[in-house]
Amino acid sequence: MTATATQTVHAEEGRQNGWLSARIFGIPLPLFAIATAVLIVSMATDTLPTGMIGALLVMMILGELLGFIGDRLPIVKSYLGGGAILAIFGAAALVYVQWLPSDVTDNVTQFMKSGGFLNFYIAALITGSILGMDSKVLVKVGSRYALPLICAVLFAALFAIAVGWLLGFSVQDAVVVITLPIMGGGMGAGAVPMSQIYEQLLGQPASYYISILVPALALGNVFAIIIAGLLNGLAKRVPSLTGNGQMMPGVEIEERESKPDLSKLGIGVIAALTFFVAGEILGGFIPLHPYALMIILVALLKICNVVPESLNDAAAQWFKFVAKNWTFALLFGIGIAYTDLGQVIDAISITYVLIVFAVVAGAAFGAGLVGKLVGFYPIESAITAGLCMANMGGTGDVAVLSAANRMQLMPFAQISSRLGGALILLISSIAVPLLFT
Repeated sequence: MTATATQTVHAEEGRQNGWLSARIFGIPLPLFAIATAVLIVSMATDTLPTGMIGALLVMMILGELLGFIGDRLPIVKSYLGGGAILAIFGAAALVYVQWLPSDVTDNVTQFMKSGGFLNFYIAALITGSILGMDSKVLVKVGSRYALPLICAVLFAALFAIAVGWLLGFSVQDAVVVITLPIMGGGMGAGAVPMSQIYEQLLGQPASYYISILVPALALGNVFAIIIAGLLNGLAKRVPSLTGNGQMMPGVEIEERESKPDLSKLGIGVIAALTFFVAGEILGGFIPLHPYALMIILVALLKICNVVPESLNDAAAQWFKFVAKNWTFALLFGIGIAYTDLGQVIDAISITYVLIVFAVVAGAAFGAGLVGKLVGFYPIESAITAGLCMANMGGTGDVAVLSAANRMQLMPFAQISSRLGGALILLISSIAVPLLFT
């Protein structure tokens, strides 16, 4: 056999072995295919268990599969968020075209909402990411964060008004119907209480306003995820604009380096859930979202250096475990439980889409510009203080940070969604009477 023929054979064997040795979620492809087949058969025969077992299996297998594909699609992986956006909207599409059995979607939805999986995930990220930070970094960054947050709202409104004026859209509708709900921190902390404010001030029932606000919220979340992916692509082309997940030059949110310890994972679970419940308790007395109170509580304890180092380490290890193993599963669950593709499609008109895009782009631009002025990296500031104000709260934060490949920025994302959302409710109660009198 000639050298060329031998090389051809080896190359072919390499391709075959490479295909067979490919891994999804660290599992060899043939074994992952078997697990997927078992899942499909169980859904087809109506034998998939309900509750956590069935829901988590669906979310992990299909979420990892879509994430694997999305991270390898040329344009999608570079500019549109890769696996994160495909996991969300792939799941939403499966529901929309009714390719998933209704009992499966109902089970996943129940697991995500009443089952508390989203809260479980975010509790781990907030606790671990804050306790894993240097307290001096937390103080230095947090003290400068308010100005980019406020300017994100201001520029979002200005962009919406400008584009709306060019397209014949009224100032009132551009601000009240589109800008405020998009910047309001999601459904539970934003659109729902906002609809009640509108009911009290404008007279129509809250359900009427919900039907108006939700399409803007959903479409704004889509653009926030897409722009996050684009900013991640921009960061690769213009490295001077980004800290690659660090908010400020010379101030790094360093990952804790420690030897993995299985016993610490259990301690991390207890720490995360205890802080989450503490936030719920405080929420009964203080009129802020429990997530916001949880962030404040964890940050205060961290700044005061009263948390033992062993607990800091345990929380950080649990955070890494959750982020590594359940992110695509969670994103798939978000696509099923929180993303109504029909609402997004129904909202699509050229004028509406352009104004929604202007809101999200304005938020990112304002936060990035002002963030640069106060010493932040523009891309990190645009993502956290801008896009995480313009998404759907906790679910949107996970999706945006995943698309931007900057999950370590979760504490700042949650500040935007929760404290920023409270700011928008306050602005709504003041702006609506002024605009409609």
